[in-house]
Amino acid sequence: MDILSIVGVVVGLGAVLLGIVLDGGEISSLFNVPALIIVFGGTLGATLLQFPTAVFVKSIKMFGWILLPKNVNLKLQINKIIKWSVLARKEGLLGLENEMPREKDPFSQKGLQLLVDGNEPEVIRDTLELELDCREHSDLQAARMYEAMGGYAPTIGILGAVMGLIHVMQNLTNPELLGQGIATAFVATIYGVGSANLIFLPVANKLKTHIFTASQARELMVEGIICIAEGENPRNIELKLNGYMHDKK
Repeated sequence: MDILSIVGVVVGLGAVLLGIVLDGGEISSLFNVPALIIVFGGTLGATLLQFPTAVFVKSIKMFGWILLPKNVNLKLQINKIIKWSVLARKEGLLGLENEMPREKDPFSQKGLQLLVDGNEPEVIRDTLELELDCREHSDLQAARMYEAMGGYAPTIGILGAVMGLIHVMQNLTNPELLGQGIATAFVATIYGVGSANLIFLPVANKLKTHIFTASQARELMVEGIICIAEGENPRNIELKLNGYMHDKK
């Protein structure tokens, strides 16, 4: 579990609420149903208009990565590749066929299959890099949905503020209704700016970080499989792949 995500939400929202209390305000003043509907309903509508169904559904599924990111262990992958390299030198590339059922990652399975089938290194590289690029692009599209929501929310918040002020202007002769319009105007702005900067944009950037980490792991796998296909010494392969570990030390 990503503890920093939880801490970030608690600290961010807590700081805002604590500031309101210390300033003498009431937290209940932030709850406004019309503003809630305008900002989050409008943001959701604009998002649904921009993105196709497949991207929207994938984005919802990827939201879970914020708390439970996919475990990427580069050192474990390097050790696995070295094991395959040693096996290939002893038994030939066909010796890797028995390793395929044990490999749970479809991307790694595909690489092993290409090796076992005796494809040329350039063919293997082109095939795997094409899948890597397509998967990264698809994942980034899903992350950009939250980035888009972070752009729409403040604008919709301003729209809610204007609507609230219109309500105020229409009821200048009725002081009892002025408070509700003013509250909607200011709370809508808070909802828009707050949700964008405390939720949507941070979520988008956190997802991008996880996506690039996963892509790095796949790049490592591609390089390792190419090295095996070219018959490189296992020790040299290990030294080369350890370059991916520079930010893990």
